[in-house]
Amino acid sequence: MKKLFFLLAMQLCFAACTNNTTTTTTTTVAPADTTAAVTLPYTATYSSTFVPGKQADVLTVLNSYKAWETGDMAGLKATCADSVSYVFPSGFVFNNTLDSFMTLVTKYRDSLSGVKIKMYAWTSNHSVDKNEDWVNVWYEETDTYKMGKVDSVNFEDDNLLKNGKIVWTSSHEQKFKTKM
Repeated sequence: MKKLFFLLAMQLCFAACTNNTTTTTTTTVAPADTTAAVTLPYTATYSSTFVPGKQADVLTVLNSYKAWETGDMAGLKATCADSVSYVFPSGFVFNNTLDSFMTLVTKYRDSLSGVKIKMYAWTSNHSVDKNEDWVNVWYEETDTYKMGKVDSVNFEDDNLLKNGKIVWTSSHEQKFKTKM
């Protein structure tokens, strides 16, 4: 942090050190050419043709996170399809009925006395060639366990929806670095 502050202070000092002669320079920048062909080094194996998705899907996904945060397991269940696949950050893959999923997550949620979610961002995308709807979310979750332990983790989750319900989620976590 001190290095960042130092670099910013140096830039401000450099910007402040100007000579007294006044000159005006005008630079014209042409807008980016959106029609120019670009050769990419990879070909997407899933899809690279996405357009903005539906806000109704964003609402469904955000409602699922709010239900988890507040412990509203019936509300969480209402956002999911009858069959659910969930890839946990640990690598565990759940692929079963919604009722089995709810049994699993309810047991875990019951070990917590509180959950706080701070949403950083979300985006809704529709894969044109796959005809699939995705909502990606970036957030911080702070869990307070009934035994008093508090744990905060950043997550990025990819949520696939069909007919307005979540059918598949892949969750990726970034744990906070311990203090040095």
